[in-house]
This record gives sequence, structure tokens and C-alpha cells, in this order.
Amino acid sequence: MNLEELPNSVKSRLDKMDAKRRYKLLQNYKKALITPGEAVGTIAAQSIGEPGTQMTLRTFHYAGVAELSVPLGLPRLIEIIDAKRTPKNCIMVIFIEEKHSKDKEFVDDIANGLRERFLPDACEIDIDVKSKKLVIKTSNEEAKGILERLTEEKMRGNRLVIKKESLSDLKKLKEKLDKKRLGGIKGINRVFVRELDGEYVIYTEGSNLKGVLGIKGIDARRTTTNDILQIYETLGIEAARNAIVKEALGVLEDQNLDVDIRHIMLVADQMTVSGEIQAVGRQGISGTKESVLARAAFEETEKHILNAALYGEVDLLEGVAENIIVGQPIPIGTGTVELAVRNQGDKKKK
Repeated sequence: MNLEELPNSVKSRLDKMDAKRRYKLLQNYKKALITPGEAVGTIAAQSIGEPGTQMTLRTFHYAGVAELSVPLGLPRLIEIIDAKRTPKNCIMVIFIEEKHSKDKEFVDDIANGLRERFLPDACEIDIDVKSKKLVIKTSNEEAKGILERLTEEKMRGNRLVIKKESLSDLKKLKEKLDKKRLGGIKGINRVFVRELDGEYVIYTEGSNLKGVLGIKGIDARRTTTNDILQIYETLGIEAARNAIVKEALGVLEDQNLDVDIRHIMLVADQMTVSGEIQAVGRQGISGTKESVLARAAFEETEKHILNAALYGEVDLLEGVAENIIVGQPIPIGTGTVELAVRNQGDKKKK
């Protein structure tokens, strides 16, 4: 192998090594290279799909926080591959800046400000069916101000009474008041503070990455969520790609399944190559292929064939699935090589 062909990162490592270690590294580098024409997509799919059949379907408690339950195993892997808009159980792991991470009081103050609070958390709201009145009791000054603005009624001490003509109007008003947010970060339902490796960390049920990163004292470099779409919307497609790899690898390792990270990286690359997160399915990668036959071979066969006929689509037969369908050699391995034979007559003419 010509050393000039190696990446700069490998070259710099070679310069610092003795001959024996250098030879070993080169051999390992050669082994890691993929053979031209290798069916990497099929191998990656097989390498993830086969261990996936060994996975459990149970939901486990989140490590270190017994109160949090998150889907692991096959359900979580399906969530990642299908690029679900919101995971079944969103959680965040929020780290605090190093100078405050061991101050329990400081961390508790941040945690208390994170939990989303609504009017019923600070008020007693009851419907008096007999007299058709809505009776609200509170001693919270913030809640009093919000109630007066929403109902256009004046508080009498710690009590507010609203009379309506019908019970349905009272129920509608109560529902409106129940949904009014007093404070906290939208989407965060519960908060837990736990010690991790000598520092205090906040775990949340519910997720809002954009809202949390704006809080003073939060370590934005380490804070994360299991909602990959939020990572994409807040930090961009590269961060989302890394999150897909990390989450998928974490699920498989939790089940003691050894899958090479390169297979997962290939899936993550394919899911994010367009600049947006695409599911691996008929709504994403498989349903948006250029080849009509490849789309038809996956799902909704009649729809794809009919639309192709209506719009005059042309299939160039460049992929694997479509060539298998028509019975031609597939463009993988030796099928990627095209040979032309020049006969003796052609040589004499020249």
C-alpha cells in the first residue's frame, strides 16, 4: 500500500510508532477497508436485524432513577429506525456547570424551576353544580393575577366565584383554567436530582431541549435528550446523526448484543444524508427511492406501478432490487465490473 494514500490522521500516528507497531497498524487498516462492490447495505441490515430478533419487549426502569421508565429493547430500536416524532417516554439528562455541579441547593433550585406548573397546582378549582358556580381558592399571588386576567373578575381575598348560565359553560371555563401554565419549561412533567460520579445531575420526565439549554447554569455541552427530533431541531443534522448512532448502540449493548458500530453508522448516515431525518420505511428511505420497481418491491406495489404508468416514470435499473426483479446481474461484487472484448479484426484495423 502507498503511504500517500493514507488519511492524515493515520500518517501522524505512524510517525510516532516503531516499525513493529507500524506494521500491525497498517495490517489492521487494510482489514478495516471494505472490498469494492461489497453489499454494505444488506450486510448492515442483516447485522442489526438478526440480533434484533433476540431482543426483549419489556420496558425497563432508567438506570439510576427508579421512578423513570423508558422503552428499551426492540420497541426503542423501532422508535429510532422509524424516526418517531416523539418517543413513548421522553427523558432528559441535564448536567450542571462544573463550578455548581456539587452544590445541591443550586441544583435543586434549577430543578424546581424546570417542572411545568399549571393553575391547578396552585389553586383549588371546583364546580358547584347546584348553584352553577365555579369556586376557586388560592393564596398564590401569581395565580391570583392570572385568574383575574383570564376571568375578568376580581378576587375577594383568597376566593373567586364565577357564575354561569349553564354547566357546560362552567366546564369549558374549568378546562381552560386547568391548561393555563404558571411556570416551568413546557413538556417537562417530573424532575429528579441524583448524584452521578461525584456531581448532581437532573433527570426529567418529558423533554424540551431548546428550552432547557437557555437556562443559566446548565452545561449545554453534556445535557442531552432521547428525543432525536429535538436534537435535530436544536443542534442540527450532524448532532442528530450522532444521537441515532449513540441511542441505537446503547439499546443493543443494554441487551448484550455485539453489533459493529459501522453498521449502525451506515444506517444513521442513510437516515440523515438528505439533511433531514428520514425513517427507514415507506414514508422515508424505502418510499422515496428513484426506482419504481424498488419502491414497488417494498410496499404498496399497485400504487407505485399505477403512478409510474400515469406519470411516465422511467426505471434505469441501477439498483439491486430492480435488477433481481427483471432477472439481470445485480450491481454488487463482480456485477459492478463491465468487460469489453476486442477481437483480432479490430486490432488489425488500427
